[in-house]
Amino acid sequence: MDLIIETFPGWARLTLNRPEARNALNTALLGRIAEALAGFAADAAIRAVVLTGASGHFAAGADIGEIEHKTSTEGAADPRKAHWAAIRAFPKPIIAAVEGFALGGGFELALMADLIVLGPTAKLGLPETNLGLIPGAGGGQRLLAMAGRARATRMVLTGEIIDADTAVAWGIAAYKAENALTEAEALASRLASRAPLALMAAKRALVATEAALALGAEREGFESLLDSHDKTEGIRAFREKRKPDFRGE
Repeated sequence: MDLIIETFPGWARLTLNRPEARNALNTALLGRIAEALAGFAADAAIRAVVLTGASGHFAAGADIGEIEHKTSTEGAADPRKAHWAAIRAFPKPIIAAVEGFALGGGFELALMADLIVLGPTAKLGLPETNLGLIPGAGGGQRLLAMAGRARATRMVLTGEIIDADTAVAWGIAAYKAENALTEAEALASRLASRAPLALMAAKRALVATEAALALGAEREGFESLLDSHDKTEGIRAFREKRKPDFRGE
């Protein structure tokens, strides 16, 4: 079971459960997250959702095996785009409890949460340029809005991975806790006791500017790189644990 779904009084928990891949987000898992959230959106008894990962990691990125041979044409028709859109559209508060790696697509998923709680082992980054790619689900734009141009550019261009203290100091995460999941669950319980219509209205107001973000341009850039030599070389070098030889083609 790659997604564990549990409900509690007023809130629910989704646990990414692909420990052999450090919870990497393949298309099937992403689809199940979107489907579960759609169900919770229609369930008045659920007022908040905690999103976390099993076995000490949130999500180490997208599934490289799926991307490795994907072309730009396939990328344009990728079902993942609809799954990401469904997650973005979830109307109720999402709290991401992050321990260990939240990289690439995993970090982009955490950035879609309304509140991020980081444990002491959390490592966050958008290292896609190491693979000849860029973030494809709006992570660069969200990071830009949250951390500012200098810090977002630093992370996206260099692929730098930051720790929990840095993420809190930069305004990326709302909380740091000794146990991210325990803190996130306490937050979910508190939110579940608040006025649900007000919570949803507040979320709509807070994310209203997202429509103006250049999410489409970022996705188009990602898709255009799928056919490049550098993407093929970047993934091959990653698998072979060597430095890539990028040619700009």
